[in-house]
Amino acid sequence: MTKAADIGSKRLISLSPDTWVKWVTQIPDVQAREILSSEFQWISRESDVLVRAYSPSDGEFLLLNELQLHYKVQMPKRMLAYAALAIEKYNLPVYPVLINIIPPSGSLEIVNRYESQFRGLQTRQDYRVINLWEVDAEIVFQESLTSLIPFVPVLRGGGEETIVREALQVLRADEKLSELENLLAFFATFVLDTQLVQQIMRWDMAVLRESPWYQQILQEGRLEGKQEGRLEGRLEGRLEGRLEGLISGISLGLELKFGNDGLALMPEIIRIENVELLEEILAAVKTANSPDDLRQVYQTN
Repeated sequence: MTKAADIGSKRLISLSPDTWVKWVTQIPDVQAREILSSEFQWISRESDVLVRAYSPSDGEFLLLNELQLHYKVQMPKRMLAYAALAIEKYNLPVYPVLINIIPPSGSLEIVNRYESQFRGLQTRQDYRVINLWEVDAEIVFQESLTSLIPFVPVLRGGGEETIVREALQVLRADEKLSELENLLAFFATFVLDTQLVQQIMRWDMAVLRESPWYQQILQEGRLEGKQEGRLEGRLEGRLEGRLEGLISGISLGLELKFGNDGLALMPEIIRIENVELLEEILAAVKTANSPDDLRQVYQTN
C-alpha cells in the first residue's frame, strides 16, 4: 500500500498551482513557481502550503496557505508566526491566506488580522480570509479550480445532489483525481444524508464508459465482471486505489482537524486494509473530538 505521503493540502494545491494562486490572490497574471518547504525549526506544526509565486507587478513573493476545517481563536497568532518565519527563512514578502472550510458554531468571530500593543509598541499582521461556505460552487466548475472540487458540497449552493454528482464526474474524468473521491464523499456527509452519499459514490457504468481511461483499461484486459443493474465486477487494482483514496481522505481530515496530533495516527491507519473499517474511520473524523476518539474506532473493531 502507498505510504501516507504527499497528500493533504499540499497534494490538493499541487494539482493546479497556477489556477490556485490566481484564485487566492486575485492577481490575473500571477504564476506559481515552486511549492516550498513550510516546516520551520521553531514551530511544531507545519504551515499547510507555502508557494513561491511571481507576478510582473509584484515580483517574487510567498503565498502562505493555511487551510482549517474549523476556525480557531488562536489563528491570528498562528498567521503572525507563520508569516514572520517565512519572511525570515526565504527573505521574500509574504501574502498570507487563511481558508476556513466549515462555518464556526456559535458567535465566534472570524478576524483577518493579528493586533497587539505593549508599551507603545504595536504589532500587526493582516491576512486574507476565504470562507469556503461563502464561495459559489459554480465558480469551481467555471474556473476549473481542481483543488476545490472535493470541497464542493460545503460551498455556497454546492449541497445539492446534482452538484455533488457533477463534482464526482469531474473527479472520475481524470484518473489523477480519482483518489479525491472519498474526500468529496466526506464533505458531502456534512450536507446530505449518509445513505444518499453512499448511493451517489457508487460506480455508475455509464459514467465509467465515458471516462477517458475506460478504453485503455479495457484494452489492457483489466476490466472484469458484468453490469447487472449495478457494477458487480471489479477493476484490477481497484481495491488498492480505493484503499489509497480512503487513506488520503482520512489523512487530510486529520490534518485539517487536529494538525500533527491527528497525523500521528497515520502510521497505524495505513496498515488497515479493511475498506469498510477505513470508511468508518473517515466518517468518524467529522465527529471525533480528539485523535484518541478516532483511535477507539479502529481499535475496538
